[in-house]
Amino acid sequence: MYIEREIESVIKAYLDQFKVVLVTGARQVGKTTMLKHTLPPAFAYISLDDLELLSRVRGDSALFFLEHDLPLAIGEIQYAPELFMRIKHIVDAKSEKGLIVLTGSQTHHLMKNVSESLAGRVGVLEMSSFSLREVLGHLRHEPFVPHLIKQEDQPAIPFNLWTHIQRGSMPELADAAIDPYAYYSSYVRTYIERDVRDLVKVRNESIFYDFMVACAARTGQLLNATDIASTVGVDVTTVQGWLSVLQSSGVVHILRPFFSNTNKRLSKTPKLYFLDTGLACHLAAWNSPEALRRGAMAGHMFETFVVSEVLKSYMNTGRDMRAVSFYRDARKREIDLIIQEGNILHPVEIKAASTVSKDAVKNFRALEDIAGYETGFGSVICQTEKPYLLTESIQAIPVQAI
Repeated sequence: MYIEREIESVIKAYLDQFKVVLVTGARQVGKTTMLKHTLPPAFAYISLDDLELLSRVRGDSALFFLEHDLPLAIGEIQYAPELFMRIKHIVDAKSEKGLIVLTGSQTHHLMKNVSESLAGRVGVLEMSSFSLREVLGHLRHEPFVPHLIKQEDQPAIPFNLWTHIQRGSMPELADAAIDPYAYYSSYVRTYIERDVRDLVKVRNESIFYDFMVACAARTGQLLNATDIASTVGVDVTTVQGWLSVLQSSGVVHILRPFFSNTNKRLSKTPKLYFLDTGLACHLAAWNSPEALRRGAMAGHMFETFVVSEVLKSYMNTGRDMRAVSFYRDARKREIDLIIQEGNILHPVEIKAASTVSKDAVKNFRALEDIAGYETGFGSVICQTEKPYLLTESIQAIPVQAI
């Protein structure tokens, strides 16, 4: 059964605005399935995963477009960078919008080719694995921004949170018959053998796997490349390069701290988050929901899940994820998330508990020290079943409210 994706409406809007639309995202997040469901019937879909087709494309890219009429969707475009300049010449000769849709899972190379060949002609969207909104069928078509939620406006949608976190959000795992351990084992092997080999020279693939495990064990924490390098047995420069691979492949997100030029005391160290908690749990060997819920990483994995859901709400609505950051200053006052709307900063705290007190939001006052910004409505995202106010401008809300 097809599950409606929140990004569908954005795809349709981009087809009316741009000649070329590029959809990026990690492997197996459902890009092809979504496009086949969303694009008009006139679109044909071609995937460059087909080695015979790829060989012909590389041999004569002009012939490829003589054989295929527009409009056209081309999957895994990163395998044929020679097509970008050809696409530029084709769309420049036409006035219509929505001519070509591209997909790819390696933004590192993709964006370089896009910026060189298709600047001003292409709309770029990033797609993730299922969001909780999509799984529960409660689409909002807007990014998450803290606001007052009335209890009657928040439907009670029962689901097993820790099973969902531990199992992950990959579309294929929506089938309860599929074993997540076997799925993620295959996923990691395929990812390393295909994407990683294309992006970096890895002499020993087991070391890169150890690197992924080390990152998963640190999800939801400040990024310490030196610590990871020491654990894996490589140098810091290698870790930094490999982190960029994970990020460009849509596996992790490096969350930047909020920084104001008027406040030099703010931390510059980013935080590391996996975008799919099922993959993080697999790598960190949390193989059951109950073990995860009671384990040492419960708080970090809950925070990872919440942050990934917030980020997905921005990706799926075509909004800039740079609006999401975190706060940490020299006095060690921390705020898990800052959602920025212009000069308004909305503070968000993330707690794995089901009930929270006013003490959980004491650091929100730190935002008052930042000149030129106002403090907006704040939220504490936790395991409560119903939203409730902590103060007039701060509310505890359930995960489903994201």
